[in-house]
Amino acid sequence: MGNAEVESIHVHPVKAFRGVSPREAVVEPWGLAGDRRWTLIDDGGKVVTQREEPRLALAAAEPLPGGGVRLSAPGLAPLTVEVPEPAQTVPTNVFGTKVEGIPAAAAAHAWCSTYLGAEVRLVHMDDPATRRPVDPDYALPGETVSFADGYPLLVTTLGSLDALNSLIDEGPHAAEGPLPMNRFRPNVVVAGTAPWAEDHWTRISIGEVVFRAPKPSGRCVVTTTDQTTAVRGKEPLHTLARHRRTDGRLLFGQNLVPLSPGTIRVGDPVRVLG
Repeated sequence: MGNAEVESIHVHPVKAFRGVSPREAVVEPWGLAGDRRWTLIDDGGKVVTQREEPRLALAAAEPLPGGGVRLSAPGLAPLTVEVPEPAQTVPTNVFGTKVEGIPAAAAAHAWCSTYLGAEVRLVHMDDPATRRPVDPDYALPGETVSFADGYPLLVTTLGSLDALNSLIDEGPHAAEGPLPMNRFRPNVVVAGTAPWAEDHWTRISIGEVVFRAPKPSGRCVVTTTDQTTAVRGKEPLHTLARHRRTDGRLLFGQNLVPLSPGTIRVGDPVRVLG
């Protein structure tokens, strides 16, 4: 793979909110430290994401020491939310998987509800080691995940983004391109690979950390949401449907599950082990 390396790292403390891009991140068994440990749920316990609420793209969550978050969004004063004390949990439905979450303080529910104009609650995952297993069809025994869509980490490559943007440029919605990588909300972006190389990874190392790659990532309507305006378009799903459809899924990026602990850093070498 030549001189592939980490181009950027992204942590999203609250699912569906804008996150942060640190120079390094600790890798825990269930994902990057602090990534997607919080999520919004509706009155039925179902997670609320940019699928239903594109305006969440404009809300930001900054991690705080101890696991709390500082929320900000247009039109609202920022709010600091502390990790809730272990208490009665509430059932949280993450795309059909039932997970127990701990509600944040009432002020956090009110802040998020005011922003969206809909009744929502903010919940925290206290113990990712036990709360939610990885999809059993693709998991090894004991693997768990945070409130992420399905797997601990998502990796994407600049080579594949460039190839995708070239295809968009040839299509009927060329005016929407080129798309930035934030449309895909990855945890790790890799430079220096051939287009679509990640499709074939089964095991890689990033710096000192080893990961297995269970399956490429199937993409949804969130990728059509401009992360700076919350406006939706047709791309990249239109082009992915024409060029990257496999078993009914539109593929971009690769899911990762850590096999060892450690810290990853911008500039770390990325090596294919299998």
